[in-house]
Amino acid sequence: MKPNMGGTDRIIRIVVVALAVLLYFTNILTGTLGIVALVAAGVFLLTIVISFCPLYAIIGIDTCPVKK
Repeated sequence: MKPNMGGTDRIIRIVVVALAVLLYFTNILTGTLGIVALVAAGVFLLTIVISFCPLYAIIGIDTCPVKK
């Protein structure tokens, strides 16, 4: 898998993950919506670690800077 996520995209995803976790553990997001938010945060965290987003690959988006 070739990385297709740039630094800015990864930072935005880190903020979204932190926000979802914070909202869940402060009981603002509860029930099914809270679980869905945590699952989405887990997927985002996985894509951050591997620097590859399968949805980006399907759509054809590449935010990774071009190496010369």
